[in-house]
Amino acid sequence: MENILQKYIAEKAIPLVIYLINEHKVNLKIVNERQTKHGDFRTLPNGKTQITVNNNLNKHQFLLTLIHEIAHHVTYKKFGRVQPHGKEWKTVFQHLMLPFIQPDIYPPHILPYLANHMKNPKASTDADVKLSLVLREGVAKPGKSFIFDIPMESVFQYKNTLYKRGNKRRTRYECLNLSNKRVYLFNQNVEVLPVNQ
Repeated sequence: MENILQKYIAEKAIPLVIYLINEHKVNLKIVNERQTKHGDFRTLPNGKTQITVNNNLNKHQFLLTLIHEIAHHVTYKKFGRVQPHGKEWKTVFQHLMLPFIQPDIYPPHILPYLANHMKNPKASTDADVKLSLVLREGVAKPGKSFIFDIPMESVFQYKNTLYKRGNKRRTRYECLNLSNKRVYLFNQNVEVLPVNQ
């Protein structure tokens, strides 16, 4: 397990993660990228549980996603079926993440955003725009751009649909769906495919 984890998380985090995996009997599966989620927790038909984490995440994202999902596992074992990202899960996630919020594991420029996020963790790190951007070092995936890098009135593709970028509201961008002519709001950390016009 240690050899596999070296590829995905910071070296100093490995002993802590192995402890959590063994302590809570976590069945971890590292999978190919999924567009809609970084990881998940599920109960299998045989009654066992499984955690999956995408293999394309950088070490900072991977670790946070893994602990997020282990928190679901621990919450399920401790409380049974409760609200997925409710108070029980938040408390467990905060408790499990605490030993990882240190400069040996997360770089100092990420720590304030991570600490702030953990005060009231959201269902997805992508919902926390500032943390999401700093975890990705402000760099979009190859061939993609963040919505804030798309020029005004330019066309882009998102989930096989074409949009035209409009005005920025307080934190999100108005984008016109070119198929149904409706305006949708996009978080500024959404990665899209620019379309050459």
